[in-house]
Amino acid sequence: MSKTRDPIHTDGAPEAIGPYSQAVRAGRWLYTAGQIGLDPATGEFAGADVESQARRAMQNLRAVLEEAGGSMQDVVKTTIFLADMGDFAAVNEIYGSYFEPPYPARSTVAAAQLPKGARVEIEVVARIGG
Repeated sequence: MSKTRDPIHTDGAPEAIGPYSQAVRAGRWLYTAGQIGLDPATGEFAGADVESQARRAMQNLRAVLEEAGGSMQDVVKTTIFLADMGDFAAVNEIYGSYFEPPYPARSTVAAAQLPKGARVEIEVVARIGG
């Protein structure tokens, strides 16, 4: 392990589609790359609808967190990027099913375009251990 930052990689989430890591751990802090709804086994979207993509993005994030030794309960901050703010309620319902109180802080942002034409992208910051 490096003293500054360590990349995290799992086959349980899609490979990075650029020069970045799925996540980087810096001490007890974990910063994930944004996850879209790609199935890591096929490299294809879990579905065309935002619900399928949101669910898969959350599963991908959970896999990255677990690879780093953490869980969804370690998440302190999330950012959700939506291609259409009209999808907010549907994504919010799925997102909420992955957390228990106390919920992480969250921002939700409308994005003109997401990677590969995704409808939703989610990233998290977590504090793991102790």
